[in-house]
Amino acid sequence: MSGTAGDRPTQRVRREPPPFRHVAVVGVERPSGYVVRVTLDGPELDQLLIDEPAGSVRLLLPISSDAGLVIPTWNGNEFLLEDGSRPILRTFTPIRSPGETSALILDVITHEGGAASDWAVNATTGAHAAISGPGRGYTPDPEASAFLLTGDESAVPAIGQLIATLSTRWPVHVGIEVRSPEAIRDLGADGAVSVDWRVLAEGALPGSAQMAFVRAARLEPGTRIWAAGEAAAMQRIRRHLFDDRGIDRSDTMIRGYWKRTLQPA
Repeated sequence: MSGTAGDRPTQRVRREPPPFRHVAVVGVERPSGYVVRVTLDGPELDQLLIDEPAGSVRLLLPISSDAGLVIPTWNGNEFLLEDGSRPILRTFTPIRSPGETSALILDVITHEGGAASDWAVNATTGAHAAISGPGRGYTPDPEASAFLLTGDESAVPAIGQLIATLSTRWPVHVGIEVRSPEAIRDLGADGAVSVDWRVLAEGALPGSAQMAFVRAARLEPGTRIWAAGEAAAMQRIRRHLFDDRGIDRSDTMIRGYWKRTLQPA
């Protein structure tokens, strides 16, 4: 908790995240028109254990295309570079590469002006990066009766992992917002899982299709809710669930994965 000591504010001290591991790009694919799939590998990934579904890693990128990769230092509150500036960090849910390999796959949603987007579009084999992780994933409540999952394209890797974990025991209802029908894919869902793909209407705010899905959902007692997507949209979903429907906060995990920035007129 922050406070003052001798009229000077005390800085909140946070637990240091896991150290960065050096990795290199070993593959780049385009599963759809605006998703770049980057595969990363390296000896330092051998001991990385991601044991919860929807767990995350921080991806550290070079400051510029002609700059080398500089590992930042944790100052008790955030990572900083030597000159006091913030490094370029983005958070992803990684997918383990199939087979006996330590490689991680990151699905990067491309959009204009995004640092990770620009990096992924221009990524070439051998390019250097680093990751820190794992970050917290999701622990299912054993007392749940069912699960409602919703996300946009940035959450599809996490949702795929959640489906694989949850569907062996519970009914799972999923709503996924996409920009185009080309983003629809097979998530390996079985009979206990219903997946509702919703294409965002042209000009609509990000998260609008997710909100429509949540509003229409029938939430039986014991249903647990997981949601992820654009930060402001997640706030709207929180208000709807907590204020309008009286859902207990402890029955939900709602995470803002990215922030929409307004372009100047």
